[in-house]
Amino acid sequence: MGLFVKVQKDSAYFKRFQVKFRRRREAKTDYKARRKMIQQAKNKYNTPKYRFVVRITNRDVICQIVHSKIKGDFVLAAAYSHELKARYGMPVGLTNYAACYATGLLLARRVLTKVGLADKYVGVKDVDGKYFESEQVGDRRPFTCILDTGLARTTSGARVFAALKGAVDGGLAIPHSPARFSGFSGGKLDEAAHRGRLLGEHVADYLKEAVSSGNAGDNFSQYVKNKLNGDKISAAWLETHKKIRADPSPAPKKDRSGIKPKRYSTKARTTATRLHIQEQRRTAFRKKAQEMAEAAADSDLDSE
Repeated sequence: MGLFVKVQKDSAYFKRFQVKFRRRREAKTDYKARRKMIQQAKNKYNTPKYRFVVRITNRDVICQIVHSKIKGDFVLAAAYSHELKARYGMPVGLTNYAACYATGLLLARRVLTKVGLADKYVGVKDVDGKYFESEQVGDRRPFTCILDTGLARTTSGARVFAALKGAVDGGLAIPHSPARFSGFSGGKLDEAAHRGRLLGEHVADYLKEAVSSGNAGDNFSQYVKNKLNGDKISAAWLETHKKIRADPSPAPKKDRSGIKPKRYSTKARTTATRLHIQEQRRTAFRKKAQEMAEAAADSDLDSE
């Protein structure tokens, strides 16, 4: 009979119940992974432990260099794939494998310029798809960080590893192996296939197939609009890489000194202003009451 007794959760169970953190309840943060990534040795004496954070949305790729303190996370530098359209001449395909590579490259060159290591650690200037690691040059070591993929699935060929490859080719030192890169099979990395992915050749092949079948307008309308056919995509990405290396600095902020900020809350009134408004309401009420009384008197005279 004991097998059929339903187990009830008594009051002691609910008293001991620990509510999960908000970002865990929202399925935004894996706190076990985060704790491992931000833990720093005590003998580092408050040295920041940097993370290369990659997040991919439906329309953008976000790459950041972040370190954690008691107060929270602090962003040293950031790069976004929409900058490729605004400043570096790539109008379409801002979330594909090649765009992730270019965004990682942009962040690497930007942060190295900020810390004064851009000339010493140049990385890989020409995309070759080969495995590369930054080695120490002179007295200053390369800028080192670890990859933070968040809740993204770390499958082979995932776009987060394209951003990693871009950052490494840009001169950052990030511990990794080629096992998750696109083109890795049988314990070996196919460098030619990997390079093709980094330059968007898979997109070019798909575009050619769509054009030949007459379906280019469905998935490649923006490519057609910007006159980027299959033969021009790789060259466009190479040109984007050159522009990134030439000027990786963030766009200057707009001068908003003459722009009056919007106010979404009611401005606090002084006592004199409130009394004045009350007096105006009383005056308006008296005036309306007098008009109604005069109208009533006129109607009585008309009825007589």
